[in-house]
Amino acid sequence: MVKLNKIYTRTGDKGTTMLGNGERRAKHDLRVDAYGTMDETNSIVGLARLYMAEFAELDAMLSDVQNDLFDLGADLSTPDTGEELPYEPLRILDSQVERLEGQIDQLNTDLDPLKSFILPGGSAASAHLHHARTVSRRAERLVTELAAIEEENISPQSIKYINRLSDFFFVAARWTNDKGREDILWIPGKTR
Repeated sequence: MVKLNKIYTRTGDKGTTMLGNGERRAKHDLRVDAYGTMDETNSIVGLARLYMAEFAELDAMLSDVQNDLFDLGADLSTPDTGEELPYEPLRILDSQVERLEGQIDQLNTDLDPLKSFILPGGSAASAHLHHARTVSRRAERLVTELAAIEEENISPQSIKYINRLSDFFFVAARWTNDKGREDILWIPGKTR
């Protein structure tokens, strides 16, 4: 478990931060940006959960997602360099991806098929979930960019999880809009 007695350490005053393996990197490093964007996504999920009073089942799923996002951040903050570490690093597992896929399928069974693209909005819950979706897509772009760098070694499970996550947020956003009946549909050329 993490134990924080002092919040500021002054170790980042020169623009670097420490990864989970003890390595120091610039705060603007792509890896740091990737796991920082997971944290940003997690914060938006926290906002969305403020609107889940009538959606207890979805709120429980979002609670799992928040925990998974910390797991994913821990995974990304500890590069797999092949070197022995004095602890077992936390990694995203196939079971987490499979659970998320099951939740997507569960929520999706209640939804009518889409006939158009959806504009983010409708209910407050849906708007926040769409926001989480777009930020998680940015996180995915960062993770896949990082994975393209040979020496960075990103696990396939991490990439799968973040790819499924935006799908989960999309389906959840529709589900909170009266199971899609309150979705705001895009009308091509409407304002021409």
